[in-house]
Amino acid sequence: MYKALFMAATLALAGFPAQALADVLVARVNVSSQTMTVSMDGRVIHRWPVSTARRGYVTPRGSWRPKRLHRMWYSQKYDNSPMPYSVFYNGGYAIHGTGAVRQLGRPASHGCVRLQTSNAARFYALVKEVGAGNTRIVVTN
Repeated sequence: MYKALFMAATLALAGFPAQALADVLVARVNVSSQTMTVSMDGRVIHRWPVSTARRGYVTPRGSWRPKRLHRMWYSQKYDNSPMPYSVFYNGGYAIHGTGAVRQLGRPASHGCVRLQTSNAARFYALVKEVGAGNTRIVVTN
């Protein structure tokens, strides 16, 4: 990880655009396969089942940087539902842990990306370690 940050700093000093340098940690959520692949320095380090939006809801597609992190958040929209290890990336949309592990691998959420809580904790720790500015979240079909 430090190697990537050193390389990014070196290239930035040489005038390369920061956008291209900053993606040390990338989480790619594939809605079709209901998986999230996490890469660090371009190398896959985790692949986990997720649950994205069920019928009638949407998980937005696109690319973002994390906006805020909460070790524990309670949904103000959905009955104070617990959202452990939340990494918010687009308004109220977050990657977070869930107790509904039987639903992982198929659409089940109101739009957030749900992970097994231990995996959400790992992802949360990685984002904190490398920083939100060095993290990219990509959601595709």
